[in-house]
Amino acid sequence: MLNSKQRAYLRGLANSYETLFQVGKDGVTDNIVKQVSDALNKRELIKINSLENSPATPKEIANEIATKANCDVVQVIGRRMVFYKRNNKEPKITLPKTKK
Repeated sequence: MLNSKQRAYLRGLANSYETLFQVGKDGVTDNIVKQVSDALNKRELIKINSLENSPATPKEIANEIATKANCDVVQVIGRRMVFYKRNNKEPKITLPKTKK
């Protein structure tokens, strides 16, 4: 679970990222979940776009992907979603420390 400081840090990093996947009229399929999981293992932070003809709202899509891919939703703005999942073997992104 990310705190607000970590989420803000990841949002800043995601500004320069390109959108990797699009969710269209078929919604969130098993294929999309697998591709998102693979991309998160490699990159840790990705952007996804929801098309106008998708059957659900971007927030619903983001929650479904986060649940199925076991990752965190960093941000949903308009039709863009940002996801984060830490790679424990080879971490690429160092998050700000949390206060205890």
